Amino acid sequence: MSAPLAAPPAAWADAEPGPVALVRTAVSRVATMCLVELQKLRHDRTELVTRAVQPALWLLVFGQVFTNIHAIPTGNIPYLDFLAPGILAQSALFIAIFYGIQIIWERDAGVLAKLLVTPTPRVALVAAKAFAAGVRAVAQAVVVLLLALVLGVALTANPLKLLGVVVALMLGSAFFCCLSITIAGLVLSRDRLMGIGQAITMPLFFASNALYPVELMPTWLQWVNHVNPLSYEVEALRGLLIGTPARLGLCFGVLVLAAAVMITIASALLPRLTR
Repeated sequence: MSAPLAAPPAAWADAEPGPVALVRTAVSRVATMCLVELQKLRHDRTELVTRAVQPALWLLVFGQVFTNIHAIPTGNIPYLDFLAPGILAQSALFIAIFYGIQIIWERDAGVLAKLLVTPTPRVALVAAKAFAAGVRAVAQAVVVLLLALVLGVALTANPLKLLGVVVALMLGSAFFCCLSITIAGLVLSRDRLMGIGQAITMPLFFASNALYPVELMPTWLQWVNHVNPLSYEVEALRGLLIGTPARLGLCFGVLVLAAAVMITIASALLPRLTR
């Protein structure tokens, strides 16, 4: 009996892509979206300056005034040093939380429907958006950190800690970007998304440890702080940048889990935008 003929190369080409090919495609998509964000920043550098106005006001006005009047006890750390990592996290939050508007714009332009029919998994598309938001947040963070240095904030120069800062910002931005995409998948409208985004950003910020130590919060706000991902991002940034005690393992674990869960939820809701 003759041996069975091997499948021709054409049959291999028509076969379903394997897991390795899907992973390669997903990684390529994420990298491409991040490069697109860098290209946008290169072509419109003024955006970094305009987005730095609000963090600059927090550091220049709020930070320096409260440092002088010693209204918020922060131990041996000057209040401006304590505040700077919180404002860094705030600037990343404000960038990421409105990323759902871009998804709605892509739906209206027909881009999203074309992306969804490609072999790229929905999770990869959402992850690409999430980490593109992280790239933009890191670029913004450079401006905020330079301003903090000018104001005399004692920031670390350890490259490993600075790499940790980048990772924390990327994970925090990924979570809030996917939260925005999830809201977009529910409300399906730019106006509603902007209203909800504006309604939740300040509560998230004030219910975190960005402006004051957790010990100063009332009990009910401390409970809110414990489930607020922004608080873990701020704690990690503060520990890495100025050396305050920080549960880095817990903080990064929470940020990774929160980003993964929100990417999954946003991916499930993404097709609703094309209906």
